Amino acid sequence: MSSPAPDLPATALELRAALHAGEISAREATSDALARIAAAASLGSFVSLAAEQARAAATAADERFARTPRDERRGLPRLHGMPLAHKDLTDVAGLPTTHGSAAVARTVPSSDSPGVAVLRRAGALALGKTQVPEFGLTGYSENRIAGPARNPLDPERTAGGSSGGSAAAVAAGLLPVAPGSDGGGSIRIPALACGLIGLKPGLGAVPTDLARGPLDEFGAPRLTVTGPLARTAGDAALLFDAMRGAHGEPAVAAVERAGELRGLRIGVSADSPFEPAHPVPLAPEARAAHGRAAELLAALGHHVEDAAMHYDSRYPHAFGIGWTAGLSLLELAPGDDERLMPLTRLFRERALARRRDDHLTAGSRLRAFAADARAQWGAYDVVLTPGLAMLPPRIGAFTSLHPDEDYRLQCEWAPFTSMVNVAGLPAIAIPILVTPGGHSFGVQLIGRAGAEETLLQLAAQLTN
Repeated sequence: MSSPAPDLPATALELRAALHAGEISAREATSDALARIAAAASLGSFVSLAAEQARAAATAADERFARTPRDERRGLPRLHGMPLAHKDLTDVAGLPTTHGSAAVARTVPSSDSPGVAVLRRAGALALGKTQVPEFGLTGYSENRIAGPARNPLDPERTAGGSSGGSAAAVAAGLLPVAPGSDGGGSIRIPALACGLIGLKPGLGAVPTDLARGPLDEFGAPRLTVTGPLARTAGDAALLFDAMRGAHGEPAVAAVERAGELRGLRIGVSADSPFEPAHPVPLAPEARAAHGRAAELLAALGHHVEDAAMHYDSRYPHAFGIGWTAGLSLLELAPGDDERLMPLTRLFRERALARRRDDHLTAGSRLRAFAADARAQWGAYDVVLTPGLAMLPPRIGAFTSLHPDEDYRLQCEWAPFTSMVNVAGLPAIAIPILVTPGGHSFGVQLIGRAGAEETLLQLAAQLTN
């Protein structure tokens, strides 16, 4: 896919600077983004656009800029005039929300969801909604609403999920950055698949993520958080600061000081909690990226050592229940379940048939797993794991399988992500190498609670 046009800045930080300096107007940035999106329609990254709404908001931003005295323009919103888009799992005023499902009615909300509202107040412009899997359930973005989100590095392969459309748009240069959400790897999986940096913050680092509390309805750890997808660590930091409503831009400042970071104790592990259920095969490229990242971190002055992790063998079963328990709360009209994707329908039937005590037991086991994982990982400042275990599967590879095999392939492809959601800790996906065929392989770094800025600094060190 095409890279950013030479007459526009290549990074979100540079675009932000140009917008604040008046070198580029919000209308120009918006028109350029909409043109790129139209030219790349075959990528399947967008399911709906709000072109006129976005142009009107851009005009208002330009009018505000014109009214602001030159010496006061530093006080403009931090994302003044920045074109963004949101996953089709979240409400954006005036745009339909489908949740990626043909089984539920499309609604057109009159107000933004809290996270969207935070970014709108920060000056961002909402261009549209990006492709997702049904209810954000899977690690690939294919549904019955629109065409699949394709990987810009290889359009025959998936862009990942559930933030697949957003990742594809950023990787293809259609957007400077994009907000994503991650309940089991949904930021990190598409970031790794598409060669991006994807930050999964710890639970509560973005205040709007805690609106429903730290535990779900069955006592399991709340899994889903929101975070940025970006081409550079600095751009990820810019959006992360905006998403959390930070005073100033501490993450951006931290990335600017990334060269000063030394002496972290980094544990290197390729252990996965899914191993008791099935093998976790790693492609040679995945192992090479993992080893290369360890070498780079050591050369950067960190203390890198092998770390053997021992996970509860009951994790695969408990996570499978916890991951789908919420489907039992989904209210559908008679007959609507027939329009669900096969995986969603089967796993919903099982969740409905399961006793509440079984859900509660799984929740309890996941809480215990979280405590144990935090204790093991806490012996290190950061834990380095592989990223994805293999190349992104081809479009249709998952959905052609029986739902149980579909789920197993997802766990084999991304065996290191969901455990971090259960633990509630921050993690970041970082591209490390490009194969001769143009595919990206990367790694995951897991940090302690509150270590998001450190993870962004390490991403800057590994990608600069």
